[in-house]
Amino acid sequence: MKNLILKQMEVGPMENFIYFIGDKETNDVALIDPAWDINFLLEEAKKNDLNIRAALVTHGHYDHTNGVEGLLKVLDIPVYINKHEADYFKFNWGYENVKKTESGDKLKLGNIEIQFIHTPGHTPGSQCFLVNNNLVSGDTLFINACGRCDLPGGDVEQMFDTIYNKLMKMSDDTIIFPGHNYSDKEHDTLANQKITNPYMQYDNLMAFIGKRMPK
Repeated sequence: MKNLILKQMEVGPMENFIYFIGDKETNDVALIDPAWDINFLLEEAKKNDLNIRAALVTHGHYDHTNGVEGLLKVLDIPVYINKHEADYFKFNWGYENVKKTESGDKLKLGNIEIQFIHTPGHTPGSQCFLVNNNLVSGDTLFINACGRCDLPGGDVEQMFDTIYNKLMKMSDDTIIFPGHNYSDKEHDTLANQKITNPYMQYDNLMAFIGKRMPK
């Protein structure tokens, strides 16, 4: 997609991937999972002449959200978080800035349309962001892995449903952009992940639970 901005940046001590996504014609972007070093992210936006119009949160864990408060001190922008996540974590970022999303909601930046997809399992309100065939997957799906389900709010049965009834049914040419740099690849096609990702090899819940949950 020629007018798509999709900039992937590794930031912080936990190998987080943070993203700018938006429209090259207007240079309007959303900042996905603002965390760790807001000054660096603001400087990157300035260096690339990008206008940050919104923040998008894949899920509420600290390593993906610890920069939201600092960002809102500089920019008065909406923060889009799934309604289940907002209700579970009860963030105090400022009611007027938080926009609760539902699966299927869309955000338009210039001529770029971002679709919100509710993908519970890692947390109750985990969400992915889809633009054409590009999926920013947070901690739901990594390259050759998936998010943990044994942390508070995690649900392995929901993760199985998310992977097999939502993500696996997307187009094979969908490109996965994960929330952490945990692999030798920074992104990959869904077609490849169906072959190489061990968590995409199970056709029944009990087998998946046996693989995903700690012994």
